[in-house]
Amino acid sequence: MSDETTTTERTGAAAETPAAQGSSRMLEVTGLSAWYGEARVLTDVAIDVAPGEVVTLVGRNGAGKTTLLRSVMGLHRQIEGTISLDGTDLTRRSADARARAGIGWVPDDRGIYASLTVAENLLLPPVVHADAWPLERVYEFFPVLHERRDFPGTKLSGGEQQMLAMARVLRMGSRLLLLDEPSEGLAPVIVQRIGEIIREIKGQGVGVLLVEQNVKFASTVADRHYLLAQGKVVEHLGNDDFRARESELLTYLGM
Repeated sequence: MSDETTTTERTGAAAETPAAQGSSRMLEVTGLSAWYGEARVLTDVAIDVAPGEVVTLVGRNGAGKTTLLRSVMGLHRQIEGTISLDGTDLTRRSADARARAGIGWVPDDRGIYASLTVAENLLLPPVVHADAWPLERVYEFFPVLHERRDFPGTKLSGGEQQMLAMARVLRMGSRLLLLDEPSEGLAPVIVQRIGEIIREIKGQGVGVLLVEQNVKFASTVADRHYLLAQGKVVEHLGNDDFRARESELLTYLGM
């Protein structure tokens, strides 16, 4: 697999995906380039996510995946291009404004307040959108968090912290989740449960943009995949094609 491959050279099954068929796009990123100082880390990236769709960003370390998520959230500001949610241009808006518009950020370190209880972690962030999940719905969807509601963050397992981080942005009203490596460092049985939760959230109409190095996990949850190399989208694959090329992708990623 060459880094020089372009998105037009191989789109695989992507033509059959909801966004490609013309359904409404929740997130649309066009012409996105990003820098750290003088170093360019993203070049002319174009991606989209439809409601109720899971899309992954796959690539080697340093490919620009997390920078792309941070740019969408408004946490990385040295950019050019356009970032839109439901047709509204958010490019120049703050991270707070994007959260109020319905974008939720779940970083790879999960961002849990260690000294606060599960209930306090859920209730501390403000409700920012009409699509916010009531606490009762959160507990119904994540029963382990109800069981642990009086536990401090330090007493939670890695999987429970991941669930709490996801639940927190849903309670705020996020309709698009940006997940950075949710399976990293978790036991296989917990990874399986995180996958089930992502699929269930998808069924609720929530869009998910997912950074993921675990190719097998990505193939179980996602509808489409963007392969990044050296800050560029080099391939756009539907899930059937992605699964068929799993061995090749694992070799490419050095896994």
